[in-house]
Amino acid sequence: MAHIELDCPASVKKQLAKVFEVSLRTTVPDEPDVVPSVDACAAKSGVKFADYQCNNAMGIFAKLKGKQSGFRGPPGVGQAIVKNLPQSEMIESCSVAGPGFVNIVLSKKWIAERLERLLIDGIDDWAPRLPVKTVLVDFSSPNVAKEMHVGHLRSTIIGDTLSRMLEFCRAETLIRRNHLGDWGTQFGMLIAHLFDTFPNPEDFNETAIGDLQAFYKASKVRFDNEPEFKRRAHLSVVQLQSGEEVYRKAWERICDISKAEFEKVYQRLGVRLEARGESYYNDLIPPTLDKLDKLGMIQEDDGARVIFVEGVNIPIIAVKRDGGYNYSSTDIAALWYRLNEEKVNWNIYVTDVGQWQHFDMLFKAFRRAGWLPKGENEFPKCTHVGFGLVLGEDGKRFRTRSSDTIRLVELLDEAKKRCKASLLERDAVKDWTDEEIEKTAEAVGYGAVKYADLRINRLTNYTFSFDQMLNDKGNTAVYLQYAHARICSIMRKSGKDIEEIKKVFEESLTNLLPNVLCEYLYNLTEIFTKKFYTNCQVVGSPDETSRLLLCEATLIVMRQCFNLLGIGNTAVYLQYAHARICSIMRKSGKDIEEIKKVFEESLTNLLPNVLCEYLYNLTEIFTKKFYTNCQVVGSPDETSRLLLCEATLIVMRQCFNLLGIVPVYRL
Repeated sequence: MAHIELDCPASVKKQLAKVFEVSLRTTVPDEPDVVPSVDACAAKSGVKFADYQCNNAMGIFAKLKGKQSGFRGPPGVGQAIVKNLPQSEMIESCSVAGPGFVNIVLSKKWIAERLERLLIDGIDDWAPRLPVKTVLVDFSSPNVAKEMHVGHLRSTIIGDTLSRMLEFCRAETLIRRNHLGDWGTQFGMLIAHLFDTFPNPEDFNETAIGDLQAFYKASKVRFDNEPEFKRRAHLSVVQLQSGEEVYRKAWERICDISKAEFEKVYQRLGVRLEARGESYYNDLIPPTLDKLDKLGMIQEDDGARVIFVEGVNIPIIAVKRDGGYNYSSTDIAALWYRLNEEKVNWNIYVTDVGQWQHFDMLFKAFRRAGWLPKGENEFPKCTHVGFGLVLGEDGKRFRTRSSDTIRLVELLDEAKKRCKASLLERDAVKDWTDEEIEKTAEAVGYGAVKYADLRINRLTNYTFSFDQMLNDKGNTAVYLQYAHARICSIMRKSGKDIEEIKKVFEESLTNLLPNVLCEYLYNLTEIFTKKFYTNCQVVGSPDETSRLLLCEATLIVMRQCFNLLGIGNTAVYLQYAHARICSIMRKSGKDIEEIKKVFEESLTNLLPNVLCEYLYNLTEIFTKKFYTNCQVVGSPDETSRLLLCEATLIVMRQCFNLLGIVPVYRL
């Protein structure tokens, strides 16, 4: 399992750990190796008694047995930890339960301030921080002269999402590397067939050759059935490898046509990649293998030159029996180049799980050579991100009825076609332009294909089903897009800019009339108290989550007003209303900052499905608890509910962006 320690300044857990670190140093000064053990509390029978819990007491008491500590049991240790806690704006209260567990209730004021910053500053500051400067993600990697097929889908989608997550974490340098298969014996038959088909090289272009995949198949048929053609194909490989200009130009033209076709697919998927083929490393292979040979790592075995690594019976074949190189030779040279020339701190390879052993042996060989640290989690490091197969609904590899591999272009076309047909059945699109329909069909269709892949654990196989992924109910991208469009519709119908609330502050400042702000604050408090607090149950109601978020949004605005007015314990009526809302939030035990933990977990273990699960749960809560039950436009609570919609949109759009999905604004 991939794992990396992240710097997460926004992580509540890590911020609490720093606070408890101070207490532990005071509580047990002679035990410097004790580190804070802080975890989020889980609900029991639907009830959470605290937000977080410090679980050090039992371990500390066990370490102190037989020593003159003065503690009679773990509860006493827990009480001491609470007593020695420094003042913290994060913590509202602490209590000791059971065998010394310290229950922590977060300050709702502190949480509200964090949400306020989200609404004002956006979500970027919530991203974890990487401990390294340069990261390379190696993904997609199709073979030249062959079309991209469904087998490339998972590497491309997962690799792009991981790259987006790393960019969100502000990697100083992120390299999105497309390690193209642009070298090998197959180019001999392609070039020979090319010269036979186009005796004049000037006639060879993308239009003339047509379907490069069909061209490849035709050359393969000749290679398998025509001995003379096979001989000329082998000769063409020799001529190409020796640098013969006419052969080199033919090879370059084939590569250029392939790259142009690949780029069309990447543009449709919104994927950015920097192509660097296997051929780039040809000249680096001999000197890199010489370095390993001088280290005594290469030995002869059945005519080949091989490298053995610990714990594996089969070797890495560095040089074949005929003296030629293979993909292992290329990968050795490529990784050496990345570590020594590109100075990559973290190399991430995104391929199917079937290649796990190959990369495991490659990394072990580099550790044996001293080119990677002995510890797998030290830097520079290499990580293989594996994924399962794409299956058809029959449980077998996803193929056409004729057992051919499904072309990725055809798959995307079908997704768009089905989405467009579904859109045209809706009355709401009758006034849409053709361009709007096309773009929406693309966004929903391509997003559905991506999300169906990303929402499951990447290590498992998944069944490809258009009917399932394009369903507008359940955990699908289509359902999420509809929810996003609904919120956008609310914002449009309000006729208000979400920044409207700031105008109150601006008017007060421009005209130096604080009474404007006082009037606004009083009106907001009146509405909340008489229209909402008096009539709407929050804790324990079916709409608890959405109403808590409404309370949170109201608190944000009230506290900003209090701060601008310099109000402490005066303005009794206003403060009383504020205290009521805080009481509701305390009783709920809800953690509205869940997304911070999600960002950290998704990236720490390189598992995009964690992010998908969060996005789906957020959408479910908003749709079923808030949208279905709470009027926004024209309600007495319109302003605060619009702010809730805006906060939800901020988080949803960040999730969509990380998943490579283009959100739609109306459906």
